[in-house]
Amino acid sequence: MRTNETDKRPAVGVIGVGGGWSSELLADRVAELTGGDRLLIDMDEVRLDLPAGRALWHGRDLSRLDALIVKKLGQDYSADLLDRLEILRLLEGRGVRVFSPPAAIARLLDRLSCTVTLQLAGIPMPPTTVTESLEHALDAVAEYGRAILKPLYSTKARGMCVLDPGPIARETLAVYRRTHRVFYLQKAIDLGDSDLGVVFLGGEHLTTYARRRKPGEWNTTTASGGKYAPCDPPAEIIELARRAQAPFGLDFTCVDVALTDSGPYVFEVSAFGGFRGVNQARGMDAARLVAEHVLRRLAA
Repeated sequence: MRTNETDKRPAVGVIGVGGGWSSELLADRVAELTGGDRLLIDMDEVRLDLPAGRALWHGRDLSRLDALIVKKLGQDYSADLLDRLEILRLLEGRGVRVFSPPAAIARLLDRLSCTVTLQLAGIPMPPTTVTESLEHALDAVAEYGRAILKPLYSTKARGMCVLDPGPIARETLAVYRRTHRVFYLQKAIDLGDSDLGVVFLGGEHLTTYARRRKPGEWNTTTASGGKYAPCDPPAEIIELARRAQAPFGLDFTCVDVALTDSGPYVFEVSAFGGFRGVNQARGMDAARLVAEHVLRRLAA
């Protein structure tokens, strides 16, 4: 132990967003279980002192902590979060345990990186096109009949839009190209009324919940009015999700799975995992379970 040698309590901080429900809850649970200081660390308030190998936050040297749990790197997904991961990578190199490891998270922040890893692992996904060519992008929309345009850095369907073949698709893609270099297009899949969030803790299946779509919406996210519900999928779906998350080595994650007439598809593996679905649909305190998992790992 690094900072609480006298009483052997581990010093554990939470990387998150002040005021964010899941970040605040995780910080509460960690403080309750360790009996130590409640440390909720916003990365935009951290100073990296490279020569000294320190990262300072409100006067505290994070390099002296035993562990950091990464709940959120920032309010929004962007390539800037990769730079924040580099700070955590340096701390990891100085002996601070980081859950999940920065290298694991980095492979999931970029949607394309996640997709390539899943494809190499043989995980079924909706037909997907990635291109920098506007004409190739339009060809993909025509081939799919209906496509979802997805930013490489986004979560909860933010920035995504549905495209149908025709002049509006060309106009939409041309506008999108002004601020994005790469087109990531996925064939629109009939989800029925829900998809699944299959949750893993330490690589083991924890629970599964469904996200039920609001009538009239194309996606199931709660940001679009979706609702959580309990779900117990067959063993083969849990095994598919297990195989999807396995290459990343995350401590806590959720795999998004759609059950379709063509079979199950995996949409993505979450870099951070969500607590609300576990809490609301299954009545489980996800934050406490994550904190307990980390403390077990530290004690091993």
